[in-house]
Amino acid sequence: MTWRQNVRLRVRTCQSARSEWKAARDEWKAEYERSKAARRAAGKKPGFPDTDHPGPPPTGFTLLPWLLLGLGAFSNLLQGETPNPWIGGLGLPVFNSLYIYVTFRSFDRVKRESVSTRVALGLMGLLTTGLALGYGGDWLTFFPLLGLATGAALRGRGLGRTGLLLALYAGAIAYVRGGWDDATGIGYATFISSMVTAAILGLSEAVRELRAAREELARRAVEKERLRFSRDLHDLLGHTLSVIVVKSEAARRLAPRDMDAALGQITDIESVGRQALTEIREAVTGYREGSLATELTRARSALSAASVQPVVRQSGAPLDPQSEALLGWVVREAVTNVVRHSRASRCEITVEGAAERVRLTVTDNGTGTGTGTGTTGTGTGTGADTCEGVGGTGLKGLTERLAAAGGSLTAGPAPRGGFTVTADLPVGADELTAATPGAARQPG
Repeated sequence: MTWRQNVRLRVRTCQSARSEWKAARDEWKAEYERSKAARRAAGKKPGFPDTDHPGPPPTGFTLLPWLLLGLGAFSNLLQGETPNPWIGGLGLPVFNSLYIYVTFRSFDRVKRESVSTRVALGLMGLLTTGLALGYGGDWLTFFPLLGLATGAALRGRGLGRTGLLLALYAGAIAYVRGGWDDATGIGYATFISSMVTAAILGLSEAVRELRAAREELARRAVEKERLRFSRDLHDLLGHTLSVIVVKSEAARRLAPRDMDAALGQITDIESVGRQALTEIREAVTGYREGSLATELTRARSALSAASVQPVVRQSGAPLDPQSEALLGWVVREAVTNVVRHSRASRCEITVEGAAERVRLTVTDNGTGTGTGTGTTGTGTGTGADTCEGVGGTGLKGLTERLAAAGGSLTAGPAPRGGFTVTADLPVGADELTAATPGAARQPG
């Protein structure tokens, strides 16, 4: 390679480093402006630190002041104490350009692991070795700068071994030029600069990743709570309002011929309304636990008021509270659909408990539509596919709940007419606690 080609290569390296520096500067300014806007939006007063926002991420600018370690070599050039000054005068800006190039790329994971960054770091090592062997003295301080760039660019399990080898290598070069005093000082400084730089930058990156993970978990928690509340509110209000409407119609029909019976229905309406207020408050706080026996009693009352004959059969061992809560929601939703859509005269509710699983079946002899759609579906998984085909928002929510607890929900026209809702649920599964509304946060 001729001297002209060498000069052109070094000029291109300087231009590349300058471009990297400008891009990093623009990115840092943009991030700084975003952090200022975030502080203003949060109502932070000027002069007070914002503990919620970490500010702009670190960039290569944080490592630029360490280039001042090269002022001793630059002073030797100016004072004429360096032999062949044109070599040192050319090597100094090239080293600075390579340092800037490597450090600025080290703050981007993809660029940090690229081949060009590794090549630039290798060229830094070669140039540092040549300048240190050729001049010694203040030029040996380029090794700590090389260690700093190495720590910024090489992060991971192999860094400790690399940093130790680099420190021994720097110490050996310093021993050749200046003896043991320079060897120990340069070797120690090189090792410390590489290790401390990698530790600080790695810790900063980990903190930002943890902060991003915490924000993502908080966002998911909000979404989960919003979904829980919407389900509870739909199931509570849908059932309660249906019962109130049915009992109000019964009271209107009974009033002209039997005032006592009409007053009884009105009393039931008042009781249902008060109970609904209590349940809504409990749903809002997330502490609601349903009772299957209570829901079956309410189902008998609602079906009777709608002139539907209720038939309830229950067998098997007593269920745990979580299973009862889930099956209570199924009874509530299924009976609401019977009252509102089926036009049935008879409804059978069967609970069959076994050692490992329990099955709830709600069957009517109506028109064969549970939500006015007559669709059929099963819920055995999670996500959108779980609810596909199961008509009605309430049944979709129940399908998701039972699927999360390891159960399933099927709903559709019965073979002999009418509509059937079947819930199958494992007994005593730990997952039920997470699937049951409010069960994950017991009071006190």
